[in-house]
Amino acid sequence: MTDYPTSFDRDDLLKCARGELFGPGNAQLPAPPMLMMDRITDISGDGGPHGKGHVVAEFDITPDLWFFDCHFPGNPIMPGCLGLDGLWQLTGFNLGWRGWQGRGYALGVGEVKLTGMVRPDRKMLTYHVDFTKAVQTRRLTMGVADGRVEADGEVIYMVKDMKVALSEG
Repeated sequence: MTDYPTSFDRDDLLKCARGELFGPGNAQLPAPPMLMMDRITDISGDGGPHGKGHVVAEFDITPDLWFFDCHFPGNPIMPGCLGLDGLWQLTGFNLGWRGWQGRGYALGVGEVKLTGMVRPDRKMLTYHVDFTKAVQTRRLTMGVADGRVEADGEVIYMVKDMKVALSEG
């Protein structure tokens, strides 16, 4: 493991978006408005239910978030794909936090269940990413994880077998 801290505030996440946290050419978060979290409250390479690593992060919901105006006018709902993207972002972040090299990209997800919605009256999303596999070989750097998103403590999204890889190419 690296000497990175186990929690990160918004300024740290913005450094990651600029490529300053893990170095040029390595794992990088998107910049706002596509950055789908405000802080990472806990991260590990050996925690979680499978002992393979985990991430917990939070995203503050306010009625003025960009997606509420366009999805859908008169019936504002956060697109479910943005919650999934937040889970992918955190999976890639964990690989960079481990000190593994390369740029992150999503490879897919085995199963997605959306059981609730994020409307403007919600206050906070909490992301949970639990790794089932983290592999680094000469040819492959990849994380496989299950995840869930909670809105004000209610589970609203669940995913299985989410895959993110790092590539130096």
